[in-house]
Amino acid sequence: MLRFYRLSLFAAVLLCSAAIAYPQAPPPPGETPQISSPQTISSMRLSPQEAVDHAIRNNLMLESARIGTDIQRRSASHAWNQFLPNAMVTGTMARSNWQNTVSVGQFTMDLPRWNVIGGFSATLDFSFALIESVRTSELEYRAGLLTFEKAKLQIEQGVRKMYNAILLLQANANLLADSFSNAQQQAAIAEANVSAGLAPRLTMLQAQVAVENLRPTINDLENNIKNLKGNFAIILGLPFDTEFELETLSIESFYIPQDLSEFISRSAAMQKPDILELQANIITMESQRKALRLGHFTPFFRLGWDIGSMFDPTLDPFRNSWFNGDHWTTAQVGGNLSFTIGMSLNGLFGFTREGQQRRDIDAAIQIQNIVLAQMIQETEHEIFSIIDSLETSRSNVAVQQAAVELAETAYGLVEEAYRAGLQDFQSVRNSALALDQARLQLLTLYFNFMNDLIDLEYALGIPFGSLRRN
Repeated sequence: MLRFYRLSLFAAVLLCSAAIAYPQAPPPPGETPQISSPQTISSMRLSPQEAVDHAIRNNLMLESARIGTDIQRRSASHAWNQFLPNAMVTGTMARSNWQNTVSVGQFTMDLPRWNVIGGFSATLDFSFALIESVRTSELEYRAGLLTFEKAKLQIEQGVRKMYNAILLLQANANLLADSFSNAQQQAAIAEANVSAGLAPRLTMLQAQVAVENLRPTINDLENNIKNLKGNFAIILGLPFDTEFELETLSIESFYIPQDLSEFISRSAAMQKPDILELQANIITMESQRKALRLGHFTPFFRLGWDIGSMFDPTLDPFRNSWFNGDHWTTAQVGGNLSFTIGMSLNGLFGFTREGQQRRDIDAAIQIQNIVLAQMIQETEHEIFSIIDSLETSRSNVAVQQAAVELAETAYGLVEEAYRAGLQDFQSVRNSALALDQARLQLLTLYFNFMNDLIDLEYALGIPFGSLRRN
């Protein structure tokens, strides 16, 4: 019973650890997302890379991130449009508060109280801050691409680890199936020994109870695998009930391809996506700070031109045509060409709103630099911790393989003695428990080793699978 309880508990822990939320990334900017239509797929075989491709291409939650990156791309591509003139057309219809009259010789005439004025104006602004803002838009787009790439890599990292989790649960299920088969054989042996008078009836009953107790454990594990596969299918953008097979991953040896000094040199380069993203954000903020200071401490230049025309005030705009050019005159309004140079005085003082803006962005950049320093330290510690874990797994695997072989030999001897009636059922059950624990521990070493390699590849900023291929 203890054997079955531990196996079931281990499966539950794996299921909980695998069912996490993975960050998701959009398809590359400018590309139309390829979304598979919901359809039931009878069966498919997925390699780890195929699973990653499905997740990146079909996950519906990635679309908003792709659109956001596309917005940044358009903003950077059209940042020059702030140097286009700001043109505006206006039309005003006004009613005078008092009646106006005009005298011509001996005659006087009341003018219409309503009049219409049309105007056109154009202004063009130039400043050094505008030039820097163009660079800021480009930097924001580059930072957005790094964020996009980080999300894709996190998706790949999560999918690959969940792929391994499913494989481990399936391997655990195979161990339980073997245990169930062995339990049935032990029950048959016990029944034969009872019939031959070599064992008491209690032994047969214990063996039969062990068989029946194992059935719910197997059913629960199979249901957990089914649910985990369903969640995995949803992450890949497939229907929940999609039937698929995973390729068995094998590790010929627990060899770590690089030595410690090479890992240190790689970690010094700091190519981890999280670090690259934060560095790009800091550079963008520094450009924003520069644009703000240029706007506060340098003058601006404005070129303006406007023209206006008034409907003839002696005519009634409700009775006379607006489309007759003779009814309009520029003498009443006119226009002008202007050149303006100016500078904000508030930006010169630190206690103003503009001065506080500069202080705020300086503090924000300082905070981000502190965060970057902390992230670099944590990444270095993470890399060394993963390397230690890999070294531990490599040193433990040989010992555990020997333990499995010893447990198999011991179980074979105890089972043979049990067949001959020289050992009781409790001895067989204890031996089987020791064998299951040894096999499960070896599986766990494989699982941890593969996941540590995935985490190390992400921390080093190298393509997934690079360490395994080497």
